[in-house]
Amino acid sequence: MDMVNLETVPAAWASELIDMYEAGSSFFLASPQRTLLAKGEAARLSVQGGADRPKSLPQHVAELLARTQFAGGAPSVVVGAIPFDPAKPAELIVPQTARWAGKLQLNSEAADRHRQPDAEDYKLRPVPEPEVYEQSVSRALARFRKGDLRKVVLGRTLHLTLPVKVDVNRLLHNLARHNPHGYTFAVNLAPGEARAAWRPDKSNGQEPRTLIGASPELLVTRTGGRLKANPLAGSAPRSSDPVEDRRRAEALLASAKDRHEHAVVIEAVADALRPYCSRLDVPREPSLVQTSTMWHLSTVVTGELADPWASSLELALALHPTPAICGTPTDLAQETIRESEPFDRGFFTGAVGWCDASGDGEWVVTIRCAEVEGRELRLFAGAGIVEGSSPQAELAETSAKFRTLLQAMGLNQPQPAVVGGDQ
Repeated sequence: MDMVNLETVPAAWASELIDMYEAGSSFFLASPQRTLLAKGEAARLSVQGGADRPKSLPQHVAELLARTQFAGGAPSVVVGAIPFDPAKPAELIVPQTARWAGKLQLNSEAADRHRQPDAEDYKLRPVPEPEVYEQSVSRALARFRKGDLRKVVLGRTLHLTLPVKVDVNRLLHNLARHNPHGYTFAVNLAPGEARAAWRPDKSNGQEPRTLIGASPELLVTRTGGRLKANPLAGSAPRSSDPVEDRRRAEALLASAKDRHEHAVVIEAVADALRPYCSRLDVPREPSLVQTSTMWHLSTVVTGELADPWASSLELALALHPTPAICGTPTDLAQETIRESEPFDRGFFTGAVGWCDASGDGEWVVTIRCAEVEGRELRLFAGAGIVEGSSPQAELAETSAKFRTLLQAMGLNQPQPAVVGGDQ
């Protein structure tokens, strides 16, 4: 492979980077510490799916990065997304340019300039129907009573059709503005057969396909010899009333059901990271984090690497899929998901991020997200089912999680046009 002529361009302000984002040719990730905009495609990872792909993927990425470098000798970087199913192909590329800045901060004036126009007259189709989702939760609870399953995360989708093409740039701005403490991302996805599985018109249009969202959850980040993971599990919807909102937060922190769900996740994360670490710090008690729509139980896990060659991507794949987005035991949870969900998750509950040639990088859990193509959106949400869950409460939790994308689209009407069922 010939040396690829790449360049890094410094950016003084993170707001410049989000303004320079272009759907169809860009990768964007804003974290609480830094902002990354990558454009173009200098090289693409061509590893196909397979049972051994998770083990070989970091090696293939390392080899790809070793063959490429930015102009001036700066290390190259790979960016993209990993699917929920580790055996399926990832979307990972070496961009032509990568621009970095500090934390993204958008002011309220930006909100007026980035409203989605003509969003009132839209159609909505839930998949599965709400009552079908509740039945799936009931079946999972029956499996718990047999004693072979401890937790499973069951998802559902909303298919939206707008009268006009979705303005992805505006949607990205709105997500970033409403979620300043989380991780806002947009990933250009290659066209594929998955499109026909959910687009109502079944067309073969040439519109860009974008994975976009505002996740509250860090899978893992590696900086030099240190790593950090921030798993979330246990959730409660926010309230617009401050007193009620605080009551919900305190109830979540005291909930035996939610603390059990959280403990299952933390145990699995610690077990996955411990072989890589000379030291691993796991707080004994969870804390609370908030988004614009949800409260979550959170634990920040930190450690020092024993193996200096373990890249951020290798660490991400060692963790993925965590019980926070799949369940435990993993095999039984995946089996239950396949039996219960009438759709392919794709990159929902996968990971979005970057890794450079030194192994440093950051990977974010792909939740509070949607796939966008033309006038169509497919929104995703899931809920962790454990002993003590109720179908009605889990349905309500997924509805609350949809609000992150719906609010960013300006779709807060109480009675949208619903196709194929009540919502």
